[in-house]
Amino acid sequence: MRSIWTGSIGFGLVSIPIKLFSAVQETRLDLDMLDSRDHANIKFMRVNEHTKKEVPYDKIVKGYKYNDDYVIIEDADFEAASPEKSKVIEIENFVDLDSVNPMYYESSYYTQPATKKNKAYALLLEALKKSGKAGLARFVLRSTESLCIVHPVEQNIVITRIRFAQQIRDQKELSLDEDITVSKKELDMGLALINQYAEPLDLSKYKDQYHDELMKIIEAKAKGKRPTIKKLKPKPSKSNDLYDQLLNSLQSKKGA
Repeated sequence: MRSIWTGSIGFGLVSIPIKLFSAVQETRLDLDMLDSRDHANIKFMRVNEHTKKEVPYDKIVKGYKYNDDYVIIEDADFEAASPEKSKVIEIENFVDLDSVNPMYYESSYYTQPATKKNKAYALLLEALKKSGKAGLARFVLRSTESLCIVHPVEQNIVITRIRFAQQIRDQKELSLDEDITVSKKELDMGLALINQYAEPLDLSKYKDQYHDELMKIIEAKAKGKRPTIKKLKPKPSKSNDLYDQLLNSLQSKKGA
């Protein structure tokens, strides 16, 4: 793996030099855009709006429109805005890891200590495991400030970027009916159904089935075959009564 960021984790007066590596990889099919007439690949070019000519990548700079003109922003400017956050993931406080709502999660990164047998890294990892806490920090990645949590995953300290509170839309924007009454027997049946389906989490059991099915269709079409299109069959319901539907669900699960 190739590191995407080099800096350190600030832990009180302790500084732990690290490298960041992306912890995720894409499994989506890489589909190209083609001209439907001759299947030629569609190319996107960076064009100067005045000359209409393509601009080489090394001639492109970033700018911010200010008072009808552009202020050019260079790499040094991004770092100058916050040199400490560009180089240090400074833990500001610790929170219960379970208290972070999954809605706030964005992307995760593995860390690797820059030096072998780093005792400070091992200490922070073990302390996070024992305490059940996560460090809350801010740092700059790709010219953007991110809020993040520093937490343990097996034998690694992981940095997970999380959203700022203002990025989460208020549920009050939705039209939700709060005047629905659920009976005790319906609730008991719902809990029984949940318990019947409950099992320890094992994400390795779940594969990207859509990807696999789409690849089968692509391979069939490449061989000149007509792929079989599966029709979606609605689940039959013998009753419109919620309790009956729950009961039937429990019975069908037992018979599976």
